[in-house]
Amino acid sequence: MPIARPLNDCDGHKEFNLMNLATIILLVLALYAVQIFLQETSRFRFDLWAIMGNRDSPPEASVLAGRLDRAKNNMLEALPFFLGLALLAIAKGNDAGQPTNGALIFLLARLAYVPAYMSGVPVLRSLIWLAANGGLVMMALPQI
Repeated sequence: MPIARPLNDCDGHKEFNLMNLATIILLVLALYAVQIFLQETSRFRFDLWAIMGNRDSPPEASVLAGRLDRAKNNMLEALPFFLGLALLAIAKGNDAGQPTNGALIFLLARLAYVPAYMSGVPVLRSLIWLAANGGLVMMALPQI
């Protein structure tokens, strides 16, 4: 699947969509990989020698490590819905427009969710979570 696909606008001109659904899927998966890395390394207070050790007796999790763990778990809970909706849109050939915009909203909200969760601002985190779920709804509606 090409990174940029030509799209026809209303005047018949060709334009290129650089942010297609497949690219967004890869970016969401990359974000999840970064979250796993941050959560695991934060438990060892970002000490590379401790991380590369045998981890027989891991230190008690700090507040930051706990928040990163909960943010990672929240992403893990949302990921099956996102991937299912994205793959359904691609399979149905309905992967442009609203599903892609919803996926982009999901990605951007999830990018903002991690620092919001780390900061400990509860209302901000909840609003960002709602925005990400709104992106999922945008992805789902055209598939009905």
